[in-house]
Amino acid sequence: MSTPLEQALAVMVATFHKYSGQEGDKFKLSKGEMKDLLHKELPSFVGEKVDEEGLKKLMGNLDDNSDQQVDFQEYAVFLALVTVMCNDFFQGAPDRH
Repeated sequence: MSTPLEQALAVMVATFHKYSGQEGDKFKLSKGEMKDLLHKELPSFVGEKVDEEGLKKLMGNLDDNSDQQVDFQEYAVFLALVTVMCNDFFQGAPDRH
């Protein structure tokens, strides 16, 4: 039986591959695929509609090799940054004891 952390890692990998390759390279996320992933998988972070200018900036910041796509390593960096933001948010929240 896998641990919660192992399950979380598997979900992160599976989520990437669920969206990658719908528009070309099956091992990378295009801007459209990234938009779809954000809208469907992180609605609490992006709201009702993904901001096009924000998406363009995000893609530019993540796209380390400037190929206009997000590969798995770049996606992992994105998830790490989101995780750090969540940690920072909850560290500032009042204790629930």
